[in-house]
Amino acid sequence: MRTFDLSPLYRSTVGFDRLFSLLDQVNGNDAATAYPPYNIERTGEHNYRITLAVAGFAESDLTIEVKENTLSVRGAKDAKTEEQKARPEVLYQGIAARTFERRFQLADHVLVTGASLQNGLLHIELVREIPEAAKPRQIPIGGPKAVEALRAA
Repeated sequence: MRTFDLSPLYRSTVGFDRLFSLLDQVNGNDAATAYPPYNIERTGEHNYRITLAVAGFAESDLTIEVKENTLSVRGAKDAKTEEQKARPEVLYQGIAARTFERRFQLADHVLVTGASLQNGLLHIELVREIPEAAKPRQIPIGGPKAVEALRAA
């Protein structure tokens, strides 16, 4: 794989540090595990859904956390209970139930609105809510009255 030198961009831009860090992470993330498999879907203009295949995991085995624009999903099976110990010995286990952690970088203003577990699929709902201050607005052309109206808005 090719490597890219981003140093000229660091010198000529301001405020894009997070973007460059993400690019560096993607470049060096070739050995990352593919477990569990997942889909990212757009369900509306500002709505998204992440679906992870987590067969064999119960709700109590899964943890979803959002911290500093990073969504983390962890799965860990609890130690074997007495009921599980009483079950017959597994000769072949094709359904993976290993511990995992999957991270997703969220764009600014993307919020997690809910999660559900159905038929071995964990669905995480997201929405992009742009605050009023970040939305485009019209700037009136005029003298001091226009400036005062702009400050009042």
